[in-house]
Amino acid sequence: MKSIRRFLLLIGLSGVITISCTSDNSHRDLSHLSEVSSPIARTPASEPTPLPKSETSSATPTPTENTAPDIWEQMRQGRGYVVAMRHAQTVAGTGDPPGFELDNCATQRNLSQAGREQATRIGEIFRARQIPIHQVLSSQYCRCLDTAELLNLGEVEQFPALNSTFEDRTNEAEQIAQTRQQIVNHQNTSGVIIMVSHFANIQALVGVGLSQADSVVVKANSQGELEIVGQIEGL
Repeated sequence: MKSIRRFLLLIGLSGVITISCTSDNSHRDLSHLSEVSSPIARTPASEPTPLPKSETSSATPTPTENTAPDIWEQMRQGRGYVVAMRHAQTVAGTGDPPGFELDNCATQRNLSQAGREQATRIGEIFRARQIPIHQVLSSQYCRCLDTAELLNLGEVEQFPALNSTFEDRTNEAEQIAQTRQQIVNHQNTSGVIIMVSHFANIQALVGVGLSQADSVVVKANSQGELEIVGQIEGL
């Protein structure tokens, strides 16, 4: 009997030992699974992919009548405003024919009929908005003189500094300096100066390229620097 009890006891102990070992192994296995899966849980959530920016979202809008709706009021009430206007629409072509003569319109590139009507409409708008006109200055080229006359905003004065520098830039620096000084001299004066000129001149003056009949409104600040107030599209 003692032998049988001893045998059963040994079997029981063996079972306890076996269960204990199995339990330990099970714990290590679960621990191992936990260690494998835990890096996924610790990985921070990925940042949301930013939406693509619009191709035009960072562009600075060109000052136009729409972005500066009070530009007419500023010109009506303020001082020192100058409208640098590119001549109205012309017949097809660039520059002027070879050998053109400044005092002979037949040798130049001139306004088209649409351009003449365009200049007339622009003048009507200035009058309808009651913009006070101090002076109307024009390049001596016929397309500019005709534009200025068709605006019908006052007596037109020829201002050689506004003559085109597109084909001959020999005197460009001097012409731009004279034009700039005219604007600076006007900074405390009521009424608007209209300057009818050419693409090359206006771009050199204020760094803005205008389509035909478009205008850029500028004025001089207290330091004598030119500031763009707004832009008016031709109609």
